[in-house]
Amino acid sequence: MQLITADGVPVSPARVAEPAAPPVRVGLVQHAWDADAERLRATLRDGIRTAADAGAAVVFLPELTLSRYPADTLPSGTPSATAEPLDDGPTMAFARSAATELGVHVHASLYERADSGDGLGFNTAILVGPDGRLVARTRKTHIPVTAGYYEDRYFRPGPADDAYPVVSVTDPAMRLGMPTCWDEWFPEVARSYAIGGAQLLVYPTAIGSEPDHPDFDTQPLWEHTIVGHAIANGLFVVVPNRCGTEGLITFYGSSFIADPYGRVLVRAPREEQAVLVADLDLAQGGDWTDLFPFLATRRPDSYAALTAPVRPEHRRVDPDAVTKGTEVEA
Repeated sequence: MQLITADGVPVSPARVAEPAAPPVRVGLVQHAWDADAERLRATLRDGIRTAADAGAAVVFLPELTLSRYPADTLPSGTPSATAEPLDDGPTMAFARSAATELGVHVHASLYERADSGDGLGFNTAILVGPDGRLVARTRKTHIPVTAGYYEDRYFRPGPADDAYPVVSVTDPAMRLGMPTCWDEWFPEVARSYAIGGAQLLVYPTAIGSEPDHPDFDTQPLWEHTIVGHAIANGLFVVVPNRCGTEGLITFYGSSFIADPYGRVLVRAPREEQAVLVADLDLAQGGDWTDLFPFLATRRPDSYAALTAPVRPEHRRVDPDAVTKGTEVEA
């Protein structure tokens, strides 16, 4: 798997004092799903090893790391039949094995079994430490509903209570948030993490073509949106996507790491597996937001519309239900 490294640490234009801590080196793996489970694990382990050998202390993996992306079609039978337990399932076992063998933090994502009688599970991000301990778990909050991404038929939204936890990692020292994929389109998510003190967000992702709009390439919009969150909140962002074709979706890769000034430090190709490594001067977020104090000048007293229930005109009608003669809100 090819290694692509960022070209040093860019200067922090808003800096007025030297940082107290050195940069943190992070890595991500962009991979294509493989139906051969052992070969897939070998590919991912090779990617993690490549990043670790390049000095990364934390390695981030894409959404639903070991799974075929399930939601390109509507489910038949019980959707969560392919879900796995969090604590002793294959994804946790893989992350623990890789983390302890290679001496790094490993971030991964899984379809978490959480039976509640609705046939759904959670889309869950995890972080495992070099000692094999589960450091953090965060469940995806926002769930897409459109053609090729029928995730509402597979995943239950994460609970609203403590939806955006900030994880304090001690070695390397960082404050991390772990939203997932569709969460990356919502400015409220990035802002909530920034208010909670995050320095870095990782968005494990599975995104690509639009089956209903095959000529519409959303990759530039995707990247611009996430980079905008980084700028508006003084955050670094790490975005591992998958590549390759699975069913109706061709994933567009293009994983990237960007800084709080909106600079993409390193980017993967669209169609090839790759490992990205970059040094993050985490103090740059504070440099920027000291100069442009977005959080300090907020007006939460004027934001009532953001917490009001979704308006009827914004609700989406389920087209499948309409064809059956009943309108159901998606």
